[in-house]
Amino acid sequence: MEDLYPSRYSSEPEIVKRKDPVIHTDRSKDHESPLSTEQLDFYEQNGFLQIENFFSEQEVSEMQKAIFELQNSNQDSESDMIIREPEGNEIRSIFKVHDSDEYFKKVANDQRILDIVNHLLGSEVYIHQSRINYKPGFTGKEFDWHSDFETWHVEDGMPRMRAVSLSIALSDNYIFNGPLMLVPGSQNYYVKCVGETPEDNYKESLKRQKLGVPDQESMRWLADQGGISVPTGKAGAITLFESNTMHGSNGNITPYPRNNMFMVYNSVENQLVEPFSGNQARPDFIAERNPKLKVNK
Repeated sequence: MEDLYPSRYSSEPEIVKRKDPVIHTDRSKDHESPLSTEQLDFYEQNGFLQIENFFSEQEVSEMQKAIFELQNSNQDSESDMIIREPEGNEIRSIFKVHDSDEYFKKVANDQRILDIVNHLLGSEVYIHQSRINYKPGFTGKEFDWHSDFETWHVEDGMPRMRAVSLSIALSDNYIFNGPLMLVPGSQNYYVKCVGETPEDNYKESLKRQKLGVPDQESMRWLADQGGISVPTGKAGAITLFESNTMHGSNGNITPYPRNNMFMVYNSVENQLVEPFSGNQARPDFIAERNPKLKVNK
């Protein structure tokens, strides 16, 4: 398959325009969308959309209880799906929760979510990746700037920009406790990063990403174009962001945790091929290669 978005092959970074639409359903069908025209306009222009109070207080309380039960039950686990902090033993992320946990499987298949992502992607979808992210007070570490698609393309073989990420806020997000930061408009530009990808890069990158991270000049250019947006608000909000939207988060040195459930919905028409890095495919707990877990409208 032709590599439409080559990256990590040159010693010099480059910024190119995207070759795919941001919304994959014909905009003349906005009236069929669960999102308003204004919300669709915002997502298309900025590459993300926050919806406050998406989940009720009771639903949030149940999810908060469930993520800590999951964390406690995995404290001594040696599973590869449990990612720990780079400088400690604290659990940073737990992967594939939509498949390994019945409660989170129901959350991932919430029809309210599916109606939105089906419309944005213009097709049926399957879950490419899911995880719980924990960012405790005082010790929660940062996530460097990156486009998810760059990694999914190079290391997993995702052909096109036809996936959407969804973050469910399970703690209140303040400007100061390491919230998600996004660069509006960055979804329209693809940063070709530098550095050769070694085998099993995921073992280090899930703790601290070093490859697929934009150079400072490219990052400054993107931020100069669109600024930096920080969606804050109460637990229960969701943030949808396009697979190529540049994002990251600071470390959390405040007393207030910032936890979330993160899911990636990929179009069934955008199934993974061989990684464009030429390396072996990453494990399916990071990148689902068999859309047997397809979820329907």
